[in-house]
Amino acid sequence: MESFSSFVSSINGIVWGLPMLILILGTGIYLSIGLKGLTLAYLFPSFKLLWQSRHTNAKEGEISPFNALMTSLSATIGTGNIAGVAAAIAVGGPGALFWMWITALVGMATKYAEAVLAIRFREKNSQGQFVGGPMYYIKNGLGEKWKPLAYAFAFFGFIAAFGIGNGTQANSVAQALNNAFNIPHWLSGALLMILSGAVILGGIKRIGDVAGKLVPFMACAYVGAGLVVLIINIELIPQAFSLIFDSAFSGHAATGGFAGAMIREAITKGVARGIFSNEAGLGSAPIAHAHAQTNNPVQQGMIAMLGTFIDTIIVCSITGLAIIVSNEWTTGATGAELTSNAFNASLPIAGNIIVSVGLAVFAFTTIIGWSVYGERCFTFLFGDQSSIIFKVLFIAAIPIGAIMELKMAWLLSDTFNAFMAIPNLIALLLLSPVVFKLTNDFKQST
Repeated sequence: MESFSSFVSSINGIVWGLPMLILILGTGIYLSIGLKGLTLAYLFPSFKLLWQSRHTNAKEGEISPFNALMTSLSATIGTGNIAGVAAAIAVGGPGALFWMWITALVGMATKYAEAVLAIRFREKNSQGQFVGGPMYYIKNGLGEKWKPLAYAFAFFGFIAAFGIGNGTQANSVAQALNNAFNIPHWLSGALLMILSGAVILGGIKRIGDVAGKLVPFMACAYVGAGLVVLIINIELIPQAFSLIFDSAFSGHAATGGFAGAMIREAITKGVARGIFSNEAGLGSAPIAHAHAQTNNPVQQGMIAMLGTFIDTIIVCSITGLAIIVSNEWTTGATGAELTSNAFNASLPIAGNIIVSVGLAVFAFTTIIGWSVYGERCFTFLFGDQSSIIFKVLFIAAIPIGAIMELKMAWLLSDTFNAFMAIPNLIALLLLSPVVFKLTNDFKQST
């Protein structure tokens, strides 16, 4: 097992090396320039559009544009926002948070383009449901000769679903509930399997309904608790921002239990954990947005880009700032333990419960959200009739994830995330003229 872990770690170091960082950030920057700053200029109109999209009369699609975003957010707001941010700061220092912000700002353009293409090139399956995502916009947008790239994405996507969308989430829930309430890992895994199975077996409409109610409530509750922590430490916030910017461009020396970090570590961990959290560029979110009840690719793209803003600029920032103002990041703690310690420093006892419950709920919603992604990738490879096979395998894997070694689960998730991103980013670059044309046509018509 140790040799396998070492092998995966070496592969991870290659796929998340400088070329990948350049590809992810470069694609986001290129799309941002091509869209002429649309993601920032249309930020507030997009929130207005999101609110209006809760109810729609559109006949095309299975779930409202609002619930499509909530399904996407259910998969993105998870352990990455609590444990992932903490892990990035624990290794890369406070500067990692800055690079998470940069990844999110350019990632909004990436997420926008993904959703635009998802709606533009989606198709109906044998059940009459709309299906879409990278494998479909590669197949329908780039043509037959690019089909191997579509199959590559689908293969890596369905494998990754068992890591980022299952194993790491189930393990994080079990760990959180064990720390807060002393519940055995196996029991947490069993309960999580039952709850998740009840939602997943109900299909995309039930998943969308649950996500549409649970995600906004839990996100607001977590952000509210984080704001209380920041208000209690309000005099330390300017110092925290200074530390973030200094560390982002100069690294950070060892202090307390913190081992010190070079600039490269801050950038690498910030970008990797930022992508793990908001999934911009992975190609996962457009699979959910393809189900939206809309005929307008650009409007769905505007709604989709809010997922990155909400996930990283809001939720991850709350976690990161709480950790930095508490000074707990210098203790040597990492992951969910570090976030819990940070909240506990200002909210004794309650802080640990807030983080543990938040982590459990976020991880649960991530599991049901990623079940959609994995299922769509699986059925692309093996046909619509294979849907139930994937669901059974995915649900059965949940209790296994609850008791497995967390380090290996994170390592595998990070690695397959990169393998997913590569074919998707290639497709986004090749299909960018389509995105730019649809966007310009929309602007001229409004």
